[in-house]
Amino acid sequence: MEAVYTQGIWMAESLQQKTSNHRNLWLTITLFGDPKAAFLLVFPFTYFISRPTGVKVLWVAAISEWLNLVFKMLFGERPFWWIGESHLFDNKQPNVQQFPSTCETGPSPSGHAMVTAAIWWVIVSTLGSFLVLSAAPYLLYAAMLVAVGLSRIFILAHFPHQVVAGSIAVILGIVLSRRVPGGRSLVFLSVGLLLGTLILHNGLQRLGLNLSSIPLAKKWCSHAEWIRLDTAPFSALTRDCGALLGLGLAQRWKPGGWPLSRAPKALSLAISSMGLYHINRLPLPVQPQGLFYGLFFLKFVIVPLLVVVLVPGLIHLFTHRK
Repeated sequence: MEAVYTQGIWMAESLQQKTSNHRNLWLTITLFGDPKAAFLLVFPFTYFISRPTGVKVLWVAAISEWLNLVFKMLFGERPFWWIGESHLFDNKQPNVQQFPSTCETGPSPSGHAMVTAAIWWVIVSTLGSFLVLSAAPYLLYAAMLVAVGLSRIFILAHFPHQVVAGSIAVILGIVLSRRVPGGRSLVFLSVGLLLGTLILHNGLQRLGLNLSSIPLAKKWCSHAEWIRLDTAPFSALTRDCGALLGLGLAQRWKPGGWPLSRAPKALSLAISSMGLYHINRLPLPVQPQGLFYGLFFLKFVIVPLLVVVLVPGLIHLFTHRK
């Protein structure tokens, strides 16, 4: 794999040098492709346009990111730490730089590419069934995958082959969107995924396999403040399980959603977006880590409850006329 990794480093160097004037664009694209954006941005937007599509987006985002977490347990490297750990560049250091989004933890494959490929397939396939020029959404979809992948290479977060591996998750979008489990099934599934991953993690640790990449990130990240606990693999696990649990509770509480016309839906979207923005900005204590992960889990349990039940319910209460 050394040859593959080395070629990836030189590709990242070339990309940074040739597109240095578009740095802010790459950073914006990588933020848009963040799996967290699927829960806080794409899900509420699609839900208030098409309720079934929105539910599918959240379901596919959670499962695809959870599978990405499982694949990360198979190890891999990230460019920003592999440059130093490999000692292949001691004599000739590549002319590359790091960015605030670079120093994520957890290696291969690319979660950004994986979640983007899965959730946007759900959206473009829905659009393609309504539009006359049905090829247009798929062309935009392909351009988006390429842009997100290049942004991850540009910031030294992933190697090219990791981006390609993540993009294959379009298959997940096709398969998972065909059927979304009911409320009770989602609640049990959330608990099962959480317990199953913890058992697998503890089993690998007992075999002497250290799965934490946080020490490597701390060692080679150029700015310590760029390393955030909410980018750790276990944060992704709590996010996914919390979102599935919240979606299951929301579907049990209000299975068909609230009947809203176009204007109340737009108002619900605006209020939900503001609520999710402040929930995302809510600071969490990083010590002890157990408290952080517990609160992070609860934060994403609230996300579907807020979008599906609480805000539309209040809007329906104030706008409903007998």
